[in-house]
Amino acid sequence: MTSLKLPLEFYLSEDVITLAEKLLGKVLCTTINGKLTSGIIVETEAYKAPEDKASHAYQNKFTDRTKIMFRPGGIAYIYLCYGIHHLFNVVTGPGEKAHAVLVRALEPLDGIQVMLNRRKMQKVQPRLTAGPGSLSKALGITTALCGEPLTEKSSKIWLEDRGIIVQRVIRSPRVGVDYAEECAAWNWRLRIKDNDWTSKAK
Repeated sequence: MTSLKLPLEFYLSEDVITLAEKLLGKVLCTTINGKLTSGIIVETEAYKAPEDKASHAYQNKFTDRTKIMFRPGGIAYIYLCYGIHHLFNVVTGPGEKAHAVLVRALEPLDGIQVMLNRRKMQKVQPRLTAGPGSLSKALGITTALCGEPLTEKSSKIWLEDRGIIVQRVIRSPRVGVDYAEECAAWNWRLRIKDNDWTSKAK
């Protein structure tokens, strides 16, 4: 099985919806405190500024938090949700677009015991990495990595193409964006069909 870190060019596409689908089957990896963990991306959500009312950068809103999103793609955008959960997003596009893809669920691969310890769990089950907050905790992802490049040799967080083929994808509305009016109905949540590791349907 080949293992290849995704190149910068992969992230620079302006079509964030297609890119969110292409991320399915790719492998998210971290090396935190010398410990490697990874998982297959099985669920994503796309966010597209400026027209997307669910995006933090709706109407090109530029703040200390969202300025990361306006940089060229291939970097991590990580924010704190409810003051508890660290949510990992991939910034995409050529810059000034503020597009991002939220990674919502993983199928664990490397460093499973490390993940279990971080999640204070005894056995492997979907809740280990099903859900954006859960997967971040399992992989040691925090806001300290916000702005980290995903493509450099020294990166602590990166994505790989290990040749995993995705057969069928389910499209549905995104989770927890009821406030986004008509945008809440957009089918921008993408999941690998019949994968046990996706987060629960809403």
